[in-house]
Order: sequence, then structure tokens, then C-alpha cells
Amino acid sequence: MAETTLHIAGRHYDIRCRDGEEAHLAHLASLIEEKARAAQQGMPGMTEVRSLLFAALFLADELNDMRRDTAARQQSLALETDDELAAQAIEALADRIEKLRDGLAARAADA
Repeated sequence: MAETTLHIAGRHYDIRCRDGEEAHLAHLASLIEEKARAAQQGMPGMTEVRSLLFAALFLADELNDMRRDTAARQQSLALETDDELAAQAIEALADRIEKLRDGLAARAADA
């Protein structure tokens, strides 16, 4: 286990993590710090707890937007895939109809 210190909203937090995760956690802490700072700038004099609350709300809002956008993209891709499959099925049916027509025309010519 590794130990690292995160700096968020003017405080230092010593935490344990898996070896090699220190840089990733420092990056995540910097994202939280950025949002906490934005909250402080928007409402000066805010308590540490309140600035962390707003940081969490800002991050949750961004996550929610990303999830919604991802779901919309997935739905769009699914519709495109459905359209492609339908087009392929129609094309296969058209080929089969043409073969049946050709077979019937050949029978009619032989008769």
C-alpha cells in the first residue's frame, strides 16, 4: 500500500491507496480542488464544507450530463445499426424476388 497527501480546499488529506495510484488520485483531487475554488469564487466566505458540497454538486452535474449524452449516442448508434440491418434484409429480399422472377420467366419461356 502506498500513501499520498491530497490538497483540497486548503486542507491536506493523508490517504492510503494501491501502489501506483498516487498520480491518479492527485489528478482527481485537483479536479475537486478546481470545483471547490470555483464555488468559493462564486460565493466568497463560504465554509469549507459548503465549498466541498458545491464541488460535489458541480462534478455530479457534469457526470450526469456525460451519462445522458452517452445514452443518447448509444441510442443513436443502435438506431443506425437497426437501419443498416433493415437495409441489408430488404436488399436480400429484393435479390431473392429477382431470382424467383427469373425462374418464373424461364419456366414461362419453356412452356
